[in-house]
Amino acid sequence: MAWSTRELAELAGTSLRAVRHYHEVGLLAEPERRANGYKQYGVAHLVRLLRIKRLVDLGFSLSQIAAMGDTDEHPEDALRTLDAELAATIERLQRARVELGVILRRSAPADLPPEFAPATGLSDADRGFVTVMTRVLGPGYLQTYADMLQDLPDDPTDAEFNELPADADEPTRIALAERLVPYFRELLAKHPGLAESHSDAPHGPQFVEETMVKAVDDLYNPAQADVLRRALIGLGSEGQSDSG
Repeated sequence: MAWSTRELAELAGTSLRAVRHYHEVGLLAEPERRANGYKQYGVAHLVRLLRIKRLVDLGFSLSQIAAMGDTDEHPEDALRTLDAELAATIERLQRARVELGVILRRSAPADLPPEFAPATGLSDADRGFVTVMTRVLGPGYLQTYADMLQDLPDDPTDAEFNELPADADEPTRIALAERLVPYFRELLAKHPGLAESHSDAPHGPQFVEETMVKAVDDLYNPAQADVLRRALIGLGSEGQSDSG
């Protein structure tokens, strides 16, 4: 008994394109041809094609199938390897579903890690800054940072800072920076871990500081960046006077 390419594909439950591709990559041997030039496939071709399709359906790549060769022996090692890969994929997908659930329940921004999802009221610049910092902070400081963002106190300077125009004059910037210092002091009092060094950062403390400076300069307008720098300098000056 001999089948055409179309008949073979139908028997195997696959497509003509797939059969031709398996020929091209060397997974399926080319059959003999009839006198009229048409291919004629036999039972061995169908068995081989069914095996290829079964392995593809299980999740094996064509390169993995090629490495197994033509043998029909039970590929235990390959199956165990694939099983481990599938388990890892399932775990990743389950984590993704949990994170998606948090995002949907809390209407949280999708670009933030799940521990930051409860943080609300962030401006676009704030959210961008947080996103960048999640990539450079160490695990200990990152958790403290997430806890702080979830418990931000209401402050009238917040709206004023977000609406500050890039060309705000110096007296306006100085005044706003001075009003931000007590707000920053309150945050430090509630979350003292913010004052700790970045010793657990994966790329080191200096890299964190350099990234923070660049993120502020790139994400906030010049007046806002200046206000933040002045407020942090003012906060540092307070700490030095207190310790002295």
